[in-house]
Amino acid sequence: MSAETPAAAGQFTRRRQQFRDWRGTRPFWAGLLVLLGGFPIMYFPYANLKFGNLTVAMATTAGAGSLIIGVLLVVLGISLWFQKHVRVFAGVAAILLALVSIPVSNFGGFVIGFMLSLIGGALAVAWAPGEPQAAEGTAGGPHDLSGTIPATGANGRHSAG
Repeated sequence: MSAETPAAAGQFTRRRQQFRDWRGTRPFWAGLLVLLGGFPIMYFPYANLKFGNLTVAMATTAGAGSLIIGVLLVVLGISLWFQKHVRVFAGVAAILLALVSIPVSNFGGFVIGFMLSLIGGALAVAWAPGEPQAAEGTAGGPHDLSGTIPATGANGRHSAG
């Protein structure tokens, strides 16, 4: 098999292409960042850090609030993947929850969860669905500048009479 011989499309290649097509039709990266931002916000208020024999407990009085904010961010991230029409609501809600997590959850999960959720929410609000790709070589589309109108056969030139 030479370098110029096309390889047969395998199962992995086909699945990867299907995933790329699915990912391109929704705010995938926004959902991923919001989803990942929820985990540090949920985790750090319940974490016990150990430095040698010293145990530092990060538990706060707002532990339940941190858990609720983190779970909501994870749910919003998943909903951005599977319910792309709620992107503006989910983006604004993720931004607001990220801002609320600053005083509630140890500076928003030590700023990691706050920044991930804030950037993911902004990406969700800014995302817009793309136009479907037209087949190449078709004339007469809205952006056709060739001057030929297929319906009338006119070529865009005026006749003198």
